[in-house]
Order: sequence, then C-alpha cells, then structure tokens
Amino acid sequence: MQNKVRAEELLEIINKGKYFTTLKPVAKEVNSYTIPLKVSSYNELNLMVSDLLKASIILLNPDAQSLSSFTKGNNVNVMTLLEIALQLLPEEEMELLDDVRKLYYKE
Repeated sequence: MQNKVRAEELLEIINKGKYFTTLKPVAKEVNSYTIPLKVSSYNELNLMVSDLLKASIILLNPDAQSLSSFTKGNNVNVMTLLEIALQLLPEEEMELLDDVRKLYYKE
C-alpha cells in the first residue's frame, strides 16, 4: 500500500511539471522517438555528420585509441555515433541537389 501511495505521489509530481518533453513519440511506431536538433544551416549539419564520422574512424583505429587517455577505460559505442550520423544525413535534400545538378548540366 505504501508503494502505491508513493507511486501516485510521484505521478502527481510528474504531471504538475513539464517533464519528459525531449523525446517525442513517432506515430504508429512502438518504442520509437524523435528529438529536436537545432542547427543553423546545412553547412553546420554537414560539419556535425563529418565530425561524427571522423570520431568514429579514430575510435575504430587501435593505434589512435592507444594514444588517447580519453578512450582508455571508456567504452565509446562507435555504432551509436555511426547511427546518429546516418540519421542526420539529409536524404531528401541530396535528391534535390541531384536534380539541380542535372538542370545545371542539362543531363
């Protein structure tokens, strides 16, 4: 009974505040959420993806890992970095660039 009361109090506190607002549920998908990511331009987005890829390359290189005190004893999940980079790539915009290139070269 005491645990139920505590759980109800916790829910009341959560409902009063604006918590759990970062993850937005994806419609019609179970356990799938989106998060807002603010960038100032496509160039900044490109630099972010590039930095994620560079970091992944360095982390996958055993020689580079041995030189860094940061990676020693820290498990950095390179797969997560690569997944983020993949999700950040602007696919639709790249298709637009292909169409613009075709117009420019009149292909």
